[in-house]
Amino acid sequence: MKKTNVYDRARRVVRDLVPLLHTIREHDKSLADQLKRAAQSVVLNIAEARGNGPGNAKARFSTACGSSKEVRAALNVATDWGYIEAHRATHLDERLDEVCAITWCLGRKL
Repeated sequence: MKKTNVYDRARRVVRDLVPLLHTIREHDKSLADQLKRAAQSVVLNIAEARGNGPGNAKARFSTACGSSKEVRAALNVATDWGYIEAHRATHLDERLDEVCAITWCLGRKL
């Protein structure tokens, strides 16, 4: 199995979110927009952390973890409202856990 870094993992989550995002948007444009912004934030903050000094990098990794949790929450709300079926988001939930755990650890090392 190929080892992937957290940036690649976060990008994979974004790609896998696309069909769910379209489905959610059909029911709730506002939730879909917030979900999209949060998912983008994960990837963008990881990228920014990689190019910053320790203090800023720690903050960016922390933000990436928080945005991962926001993506999870948006998927939970979409499931609770019946916009998507829970099983469609399960694998993303696990991947978001990994991304958050890795970014949290990276931020703690700084």
